[in-house]
Amino acid sequence: MRLFAFAIALTAPLAASAQDRAAILTDVPSAHILPRFAELADATEALSDASQSDCAPQSEALRTAYGTAFDAWISASHLRFGPTEADDRAFAMAFWPDTKGFTPKALSQHIAAEDPAVNDTAAYAETSVAGRGFFALEQMLYDPKFADQGSAEYRCALIRAITADIDANADAMAEEWQSYAVKLKQPGGDSPYRTQDEAMQELFKALSTGLQFTAETRLGRPLGTFDRPRPNRAEARRSERALRHVELSLIALQDLAARLSADHPEIAQDLDVAFNRAIKSARSIDDPAFAGVADPAGRFRVEALQQAVNDIRTIATTELGPTLGISAGFNSLDGD
Repeated sequence: MRLFAFAIALTAPLAASAQDRAAILTDVPSAHILPRFAELADATEALSDASQSDCAPQSEALRTAYGTAFDAWISASHLRFGPTEADDRAFAMAFWPDTKGFTPKALSQHIAAEDPAVNDTAAYAETSVAGRGFFALEQMLYDPKFADQGSAEYRCALIRAITADIDANADAMAEEWQSYAVKLKQPGGDSPYRTQDEAMQELFKALSTGLQFTAETRLGRPLGTFDRPRPNRAEARRSERALRHVELSLIALQDLAARLSADHPEIAQDLDVAFNRAIKSARSIDDPAFAGVADPAGRFRVEALQQAVNDIRTIATTELGPTLGISAGFNSLDGD
């Protein structure tokens, strides 16, 4: 009898832990992942429709639709696994950082050759990933050097091809996430996750990698070094969206962190306070493209924001990760 009671005492915490993970693994796909990809699909459809109505780069309606759709992508872009990564979709949506300038080269090649792929969405999906997605569209809408390249008719066709391709990618992700979400909720069987622990690690990796990308790439690239700041390396600087992307990313990651830490109120509170501090820091900066990082005062504010994001990373790594069973040595960019 004592042996039976001892066995119950040992297994009870494990059962409770499994039940807690099941609740989180149901909540995150249903409330965090699926709504984001549904919103993205709706926004990209509106973007494609706007380009059909008016393909002029200066079109207010087109630029507004571009901004709304890009917002939706940034709010989902930390979820870089499953359907988001299939067929290089994440890169096709946002080929950045583009360290070697492949995007303007790809666009110029399309225009110079009047590539007929623009007339067929499936054909355009087979072209260079550098000439696809939001950053290719940004250059067509905001970079003056594309204003006179080739004919106006072809530039219009290219803009429409890019928006149609973005929409097709978003639709594919939204559709496939419906079935993939079940694999997150129910590990084992035909799921790529053998256990709830593996599924939880995937979600934690999305949080950790998202924070790392924002701190080291979205903020680190334009900061460069004190002696050599790199404002021209800021994300989406042509449309002055660099700071907005940091804020949108933090808002999305705050929601994910809250859901992952739902069973641990103290950690959830630490994360919430740290996220709110970072978001407040971002909102206090009046430099949408990080053009002022070469100025000491402007640089200080962006560095303070970067430190605030790194403070969140520390809490995630030292408090949340171990609580979720993610090893201390786990690096979000190492993959599996």
